Amino acid sequence: MKPTMRGRRWLARVALAAAAGVVLVPAVFAGTRTFALLAVGIAGLALTAVAIWWGLSRRGLSRLLAALLVLVVPLWILVEYAAADLLWVVALACGLWLLALGAGRAAVTRYDEPDPMPEHPAPAFRHPVLIMNPRSGGGKVRRFALREKAESLGAEVLLLVWRGETDVAEMARKAAAEGADLLGVAGGDGTQALVAEVAADLRLPFLVIPAGTRNHFALDLGLDRDDPATALDALRDGVELHVDLGRANGRPFVNNVSFGAYAEVVQSPSYRDGKTRTTLELLPDLLLGHKGARLTARAGGTTFSGPQALLVSNNAYGTGDIAGLGRRARMDGGELGCVGVRVTGAAHAAGLLRGRRAVGLTRATAATVVVEADEEWIPAGIDGEALRLRTPVHCELRPRALRVLVPRQRPGLRKARPPVDWRLVTALALATAHTPRRDPPH
Repeated sequence: MKPTMRGRRWLARVALAAAAGVVLVPAVFAGTRTFALLAVGIAGLALTAVAIWWGLSRRGLSRLLAALLVLVVPLWILVEYAAADLLWVVALACGLWLLALGAGRAAVTRYDEPDPMPEHPAPAFRHPVLIMNPRSGGGKVRRFALREKAESLGAEVLLLVWRGETDVAEMARKAAAEGADLLGVAGGDGTQALVAEVAADLRLPFLVIPAGTRNHFALDLGLDRDDPATALDALRDGVELHVDLGRANGRPFVNNVSFGAYAEVVQSPSYRDGKTRTTLELLPDLLLGHKGARLTARAGGTTFSGPQALLVSNNAYGTGDIAGLGRRARMDGGELGCVGVRVTGAAHAAGLLRGRRAVGLTRATAATVVVEADEEWIPAGIDGEALRLRTPVHCELRPRALRVLVPRQRPGLRKARPPVDWRLVTALALATAHTPRRDPPH
């Protein structure tokens, strides 16, 4: 239940008062030691940022020492505060800051949290066909008995047999030609996208079963990735969501297309077997001495010049985290999100902590995004799958082309938590009952 306008004003005032308390509490109770307290905190943050940068951009002993520094610095700060008998002051200030964030977010929730995607009635199915990848996600199809549950609900299951190249899209088309009135996939996002395009072309409902490693698409649909079998409940009590489907040079994607540093990581043969290990191994060369193509992208009126990493997404991700890759509150907005990252040193790495106002981060939304380069072919990661695309790469959306069938009750359904816009909080706090009721600018 959202608070009334009067309630929002009071929440905004509580948020500002708590934020002011974060500054006043150390000044009142720590006295002249406040400056030392602040100096230790600022120095600790700076050292941590430098250590994180070194951990990402170096290998071997340097990376080990950086990781050690990330662990030691917070302990050093705690020891210094404890020695000055100021731990309780810090704890009180942290509590006030949490109160400020909570009250501030509640005050602006009306403006920052869009309504969920509309749900539409689902038709009755006579011949649902589900394609399952038994190797995906370390064997989730077998572990969660997805085939057995699907068949008990009346679905036909086709198992992928990876002997040579398997054309998943052609398998889906054949199933539709033989009378399938619903197509679904238990697998990763890359496989989901290929079958999703077939379903969109034929205007058939599409069922997502999160049996892959990450399944970000399923997460944003509200599905429970920890128990992929619950997605099959949509066959007996489901609703439809009409979502956008992306295309990059004709190749479909449900999440994103990555270029630059991350795309080159995805190209590594060892990436699929050890994603985290491979990323950490390749990042130093990519961040400090990027030798790939020089990229330029145009998204509406925004130009991205020479980003080290570029991500084009099916609707914009949230901006509450340092990478700009939160959750998508909606996937039916008809606009691509575009995020460019350029990090040249520890200062830029620390700047990423500023979230959506980060120095090394540029964001835009547009109906189309065109990526150019000084090479004819460039590596790209489409929903985590490694490809090479001819430049220029044209990214676009098919608005609400996909009829996604989801369970009516989705355990993972929750709204993305936006960052607090303190300008909006201040405007609400200073507003009076006689102020015209008009939505403050976001």
